Amino acid sequence: MAFTSSLRRLGRVLLAEGIPRAAAASESQSFGSLKSAPRFSTLISNTVRTHVLPSAISKEANIFRVPNSSCSALNGGSHLPFGLQAIRGKKKLSKRATAKNAKKRANKRRLMAAVKDSRMKVWNPTSPGQRFRITVKRDHLWKGRPIRKLTVGLRKKGGRDGTGRIRVRHRGGGAKRRYRFVDFKRSGSRLGEEAEVVRLEYDPNRSANIALIKYKKDDELSYIIACHDMKAGDVVVSGEKAPIRRGNCLPLRNIPLGTTVHNIELYPGKGGQFSRAAGTSSRLVKKDESSGYATLKLTSGELRMVLLRCMATIGIVSNREHSKRVIGKAGYRRHMGWRPSVRGVAMNPVDHPMGGGEGKTSGGRPSVTPWGKHTKGARTRHNKRTEKYRVKRRPSNPKRYGRGGRN
Repeated sequence: MAFTSSLRRLGRVLLAEGIPRAAAASESQSFGSLKSAPRFSTLISNTVRTHVLPSAISKEANIFRVPNSSCSALNGGSHLPFGLQAIRGKKKLSKRATAKNAKKRANKRRLMAAVKDSRMKVWNPTSPGQRFRITVKRDHLWKGRPIRKLTVGLRKKGGRDGTGRIRVRHRGGGAKRRYRFVDFKRSGSRLGEEAEVVRLEYDPNRSANIALIKYKKDDELSYIIACHDMKAGDVVVSGEKAPIRRGNCLPLRNIPLGTTVHNIELYPGKGGQFSRAAGTSSRLVKKDESSGYATLKLTSGELRMVLLRCMATIGIVSNREHSKRVIGKAGYRRHMGWRPSVRGVAMNPVDHPMGGGEGKTSGGRPSVTPWGKHTKGARTRHNKRTEKYRVKRRPSNPKRYGRGGRN
């Protein structure tokens, strides 16, 4: 029956394409038994090759286009299944398959962009984990060990506090680290003293790179946050009379408007507290001598007031390409000290608000934590004491909430 119905359908398609009725009828005739029928592949090949142009099969007939290679393959005697796959309809992809294809396209775009960027390293696909792995090149960084006296060993805590209870989930393991003492203050007895950049180093405790500097007065060594385009041999200095140059540290009062700064203090003498991550910076947009405050525009878009006496470093934080990296495999996350996480919808109702249900469910509510707090875009800042220093809050993500944002 499947063989006969497929031939009848082929006849209807040929008539729709303008093939003579006699030719279509001769090709769509039904046979009493399969033994008396001619070779199936020969029948399809002769019909397509004689009456249908390979590139002119209509989409309205709900069939695939038949290329020239298909006609030659059919004429050579290869069999097609009785379902006549050459004229079947297009298969509709599921949501999971569509998302998988979109992820593949995104990985391909990211890979092509990394190939064009000279600062990114694209790994050869010698294993599934390295197929999409993209990292930042570290050819310009020091390949030896750090200065011993400027480091201290770290003990793993596994996300536990002093009482032994888990305070941060999914933490544990990871590679050994030594903490580098970084000078975030750039003040004190070293004001006005010049220092030379000896080398740039990798720091496993932060996303930015660090620079080893040596003060010219007594050859004392120290670590600072490396800024973008800093290299060995550069001279840096901190103080009120320091020139406006990349890597120098000055009070906000002495920095011109529109200057890009990082490692900014919130309280004078406490040391830089924000704009310290890789590729981040803030811009000085306003100075008010009457109130004693300067207004800075942060990377997030927030406008915040900071005292003019606070120190800030000129330039952008190094390792700007950090956000473009692709981890590629789960093992790399384990090296960073992150353990696997279980989705809430895969749990039982007793373990998570989104758990339970028959079969696969979406959770039945917006994504929340195990304690019921929203995880996607909800505002979590509630500090009335420092709210007066925020001139403008950071804007919402337009890709998620649209141009109007979220209240």
